[in-house]
Amino acid sequence: MERIVVVDGANVVGSRPDGWWKDRVGAARRLRDHLEDWIADQPEGVSGVILVVEAPPPPVAEDDRGDVYVLAAPGSGDDTIVERAEASASVGPTVVVTADRALRERVHAVGAETESPSWLWSQLDAV
Repeated sequence: MERIVVVDGANVVGSRPDGWWKDRVGAARRLRDHLEDWIADQPEGVSGVILVVEAPPPPVAEDDRGDVYVLAAPGSGDDTIVERAEASASVGPTVVVTADRALRERVHAVGAETESPSWLWSQLDAV
């Protein structure tokens, strides 16, 4: 069964010391672009991706044009991720990508699975 992937944008971007802190907006855009390439390559078992970015201002404009939905968190990024994970998990398999231990516990409590940023980067690097 295909699953929804919810990405903790700040956590995933911050997991690679590639100079992201010099251009946070550019780093978030690059992550979005990598996710779009990955989902276009039709990864097995993935039906869609939700990239959660923190506001204000969101580093990437909220967008639902493609297979990657960019969601600007109105407050806490973690709270938005948990809300989205709970809504998605109620209708099907959902995985949240984050290394944040407290967030991982929260999304497990609402029925979602978790993967690490390194898992996601290995997927994105393979495209």
